[in-house]
Amino acid sequence: MAVNMVVNPNRETSHNPEIAYAQLFEELPPAKMWVEDLRSRSALRDTFIIAKDGRRLHAIYAAANQPTDKTAFIIHGWTDSAVRMMRYGYMFQHDLGYNMFLPDLNGHGLSEGEYAQMGWLDRLDVIEWLDVANDIFAPKDSLGNKISDTQMVIHGTSMGAATAMCVSGEPQKPFVKAYIEDCGYTSVFDEVSGDQHEQSLMQLVIPLASWWCGIRHGWTFSEAAPLEMVKKSHLPMFFIHGDNDTFVPTWMVHPLYEAKPDPKEIWLAPGSEHACSYFDYPAEYTQRVQFFLEKYIK
Repeated sequence: MAVNMVVNPNRETSHNPEIAYAQLFEELPPAKMWVEDLRSRSALRDTFIIAKDGRRLHAIYAAANQPTDKTAFIIHGWTDSAVRMMRYGYMFQHDLGYNMFLPDLNGHGLSEGEYAQMGWLDRLDVIEWLDVANDIFAPKDSLGNKISDTQMVIHGTSMGAATAMCVSGEPQKPFVKAYIEDCGYTSVFDEVSGDQHEQSLMQLVIPLASWWCGIRHGWTFSEAAPLEMVKKSHLPMFFIHGDNDTFVPTWMVHPLYEAKPDPKEIWLAPGSEHACSYFDYPAEYTQRVQFFLEKYIK
């Protein structure tokens, strides 16, 4: 996989909300009525921030139907968008009663930026967004003054899972209580290498591509390593991976899980391919997430 394919993939679906919503409704038919209800109550909202380098970044959010201090911060994957990640928003907001907050990562959805950052520089944008989400959903008194912080779980899929793991290794916001990573990779280097470690041509091309990415974009494939970040993470983390994943090969979840200090849990979804665990086992996925979170978010 060339460096341009990694950092500059085709994001047509990501940038077109109409297509993204159509795909969401096709993948998860109950989401159509749910989204229509949110829209009818003006509960589904957009927000923007300006990053330190001037990029305009976008997110969508919706409060739970009943007031709560529990919030799910949901991060999408490569070429995806906040809209399509509403499949997990449905689980958190509709089924589990959480507030939901979904950012568009750099160069995806309605966020500015030319290139995918593969979760590495995205972690810095997410850290900025966390305070925004907390300010929106923190319990407030009748005058609008904040009473306390929200209790937040960070959930990510694929590149979003890599982003979440990278965030987990940074100093933590006090309101972040737990992480869920679904089919994230050990490092960008491992992900682009695939099964081709032994091919002499790839052994040459990938380090050169990584070097060029460092020169052009400010980070290397080896530097972008969730495996190293989870070693510094001490909040609870739930690892989910399909046991038939070939896009982010299933073997990657094992060194990630072993590297992460306790507390941690793991579930391998039988037969599931990449990012399909929720679609294949929606009830079990929801139940496992609920049981995990009940231990850490009261």
